[in-house]
Amino acid sequence: MRRTRKSPLTTFLAGLAALVGLVVLGALCPGTAQAAQEPGTRAATGLHISDGRLVEGNGNDFVMRGVNHAHTWYPSRLGSSLADIKAQGANTVRVVLADGHRWTANSASDVADVIAQCKANKLICVLEVHDTTGYGEDSAAGTLDQAADYWIGLKNVLVGQENYIIINIGNEPWGNTNPDGWTAPTIAAIQKLRGAGFQHTIMVDAPNWGQDWQQVMRTNARSVYAADTTGNLVFSIHMYSVFDTAAEITDYLNAFVSAKLPIVIGEFGGPADQWGDPDEDTMTATAEQLDIGYLAWSWSGNTDPILDLVLDFDPAQMTSWGRRIFNGANGIAQTAEEATVFGGGSTDTQAPTAPGTPAASAVTATSAHLTWTASADNVGVAGYDVVRVSGGTETKVAAATGNSVTVTGLTASTAYSFAVYARDAAGNRSARSATVSVTTTATPVGSCSVGYRVVGDWPGGFQGEIAIRNTGTSAVTGWKLGFSFADGQTVSTMWGGTATQSGGSVTVAPVSYTNTIPAGGSVTVGFIGSKGTTNTAPGAFTLNGASCVNG
Repeated sequence: MRRTRKSPLTTFLAGLAALVGLVVLGALCPGTAQAAQEPGTRAATGLHISDGRLVEGNGNDFVMRGVNHAHTWYPSRLGSSLADIKAQGANTVRVVLADGHRWTANSASDVADVIAQCKANKLICVLEVHDTTGYGEDSAAGTLDQAADYWIGLKNVLVGQENYIIINIGNEPWGNTNPDGWTAPTIAAIQKLRGAGFQHTIMVDAPNWGQDWQQVMRTNARSVYAADTTGNLVFSIHMYSVFDTAAEITDYLNAFVSAKLPIVIGEFGGPADQWGDPDEDTMTATAEQLDIGYLAWSWSGNTDPILDLVLDFDPAQMTSWGRRIFNGANGIAQTAEEATVFGGGSTDTQAPTAPGTPAASAVTATSAHLTWTASADNVGVAGYDVVRVSGGTETKVAAATGNSVTVTGLTASTAYSFAVYARDAAGNRSARSATVSVTTTATPVGSCSVGYRVVGDWPGGFQGEIAIRNTGTSAVTGWKLGFSFADGQTVSTMWGGTATQSGGSVTVAPVSYTNTIPAGGSVTVGFIGSKGTTNTAPGAFTLNGASCVNG
């Protein structure tokens, strides 16, 4: 079985806070290490959240590994499809339903049959209303409030199934024109269901077609989570073309996990030429590393199917995407564990021994190499998680299969404490190692100056320009410019350079015509970016790791 995590003190304090009306609302900012407070009293039985993780009624971790099924459009195929999905190794299926605002509503008897077939095939069932998709761009679309009413109308077939189902209130509820309207309606819908007596785990999708490219869910997740008095809530991100680099994928998911806010990849996958070459292999690898769930789109078609011949529903005729999601290195067949409510789960409950105290070497302004004595395990150690320790807070910063790793992304002239956990293939985690203290070196001062200015500004976006001057006596070739945004700005398009971004940190590499900056010369790059209500300029720049003068 996967590791069981329980925090009675946290649960008691959170429940006390809810009783006296003290709800802490804060922002889940990029890179935060502050843990979310678990509010209220969680459901006594059934799937629920504990210490930021989805667990079963018996307290065992449950990590979703499965696919979506467009039942609303292929209702007659559900039964045989679920059997095939289970046979491929999945433990979860997300089933598309309709509440009647766009498509014919799925009736109570139909939903009861869906649940029964999921249980017969030993699959945890995520039920979701698809009518809310893109609301904010289509005035005819259903709202989360209407979706909540639909669920309440199905209460008789849903209550008592808390061990087997998760309620995904509505699919991708806001398009790209009204993302800031997501938070309040999401809270209202959750509270409406709780007020009606629902104790189920509730899943909520991000806005911006589920992809959160304006960071609305990431910013407001803590407030939404705190507003659920049961603390039984999981967030769902749909990772398509917005998340097309390893840095973007890991940064987004790590922000939730490090803050103990439950997160799952609710949809992802598809043809590279259609979705901008998203890095699905990194998505599955990162999900496995962080022990979080993922649900691929889609077994039954709708633009990017898992099966080659959709109407035949033949699992022997998978697309290349289907073969990757089931049989890839971090695919479903390799990583899924059946829910223990169906009798599944590993029998290995023995955790590895604690790793040795890490030792630091090769410390620079931005990185440090750590090594430690390997752990022992009755079956075998699967890997190690390195955490940064600050008081009582831990933030995962790296993972390794062996007993060494280089931690990157550190700040110059800064003290850090690191420790290591070991984990085995069943998900059992060791006790934490002792900590090692590391202080990074100062950033070297270079011969460069950088001028930054905003050329144009409009609601939600802006155009920026960066002039890089070489103040040294020799040419600089193949340069790397580094800086950080403080207000959640993101670079979407750049000319004169190529940008990669992880959280607020941006690295710019040259293109062919800006590759060399002659002594005393300069080059200029421009870009289009997105922003919120504020747009603070970066405060510092580095060129090839050396600090530059602003101006």
